[in-house]
Amino acid sequence: MIKILLSGCNGKMGQVITRLAQQNTDLEIVAGYDINDSIKNQYPVFTNIGNCNIHVDAIIDFSNPAALDNLLEYAVSKKIPLVMATTGLSDLHMKKLKEASGFIPVFQSANMSLGVNLLIDLVKKASKLLEGYFDIEIIEKHHNQKLDAPSGTALAIADAINTVIGQKQEYVYDRHARRKKRSKTEIGIHAVRGGTIVGEHSVIFAGNDEIIELKHTAMSKEIFGTGAIKAALFIYNKQPGLYSMHDMIEQDNSSLTIKTSK
Repeated sequence: MIKILLSGCNGKMGQVITRLAQQNTDLEIVAGYDINDSIKNQYPVFTNIGNCNIHVDAIIDFSNPAALDNLLEYAVSKKIPLVMATTGLSDLHMKKLKEASGFIPVFQSANMSLGVNLLIDLVKKASKLLEGYFDIEIIEKHHNQKLDAPSGTALAIADAINTVIGQKQEYVYDRHARRKKRSKTEIGIHAVRGGTIVGEHSVIFAGNDEIIELKHTAMSKEIFGTGAIKAALFIYNKQPGLYSMHDMIEQDNSSLTIKTSK
C-alpha cells in the first residue's frame, strides 16, 4: 500500500481526497501538511513540512502556490514523487517544478479530471481542422471563492490550441478598453465567478452562420480528487521526470491494448 503525504489536507479538496482515500485499498494518507491544523484527521497534520518525520511514498499537493518552495525542497531532499494538483501556478513555479523533475518524478496538471483532458484533446483536433475559418473563445465558470482567474484549465486549453495551429494566437482577457474589431489571431478567455459552481469550461468555435461548442461541466470536486489519487498511483516508482495527464492516459491505453490483444 502506498503511503501518502497530503499537502493542503484541511482545504476543501484536501478533505475530499481524505474521504476518497479511505475507500481506496491501494493507498493510505499517513500524514498531512497544512497551515490550518484545526480539523482533526485520522493522520497527523504538520504546519511545518520540515517537521514531518513519517515515511511516505508520494506527495499529493492541493494547496496554494505560496507553499510550493517549501514543498519542493522537502520532496527533493527526501526523494519523494510529487503530484502537483494546485492551480494558479506562475511561469516561475513551472520552471521550479521542471528543475525538481530532474531529481524526482513530478506529475503536474492544470486539471485532474479525465473528462477535462479528453475535452482538451477534442479541442486540439477541432482547432486544427477549423483553423482560419472560426474564431475561438473560451469561457470558464467557477465558485466565488476561487482566487485565480482565468483558471489554469482555461489557459491549458488555450496553450493546447496554440500547439496545433500554424498562426499563434494572442490571449485576450478583457475587451472593454479595446475599441476595435476582434482580430483573427486572438483567443478570448473569459472568467465567471459565482455561487458554488464547481467548474465549467466551454470552448466556442464561431464561424460564418454556424457555431460549434465543446463543453465540460464538473458536478462535484470528487472528479479532481479521483484524478489526483490515480496520479499518485501512476507516479509511484517512476523515474525522475515531468509527467502529465497525457502520460497517464497513454499508459492506460497501452494496458488496455495489451489486454485486448490477449
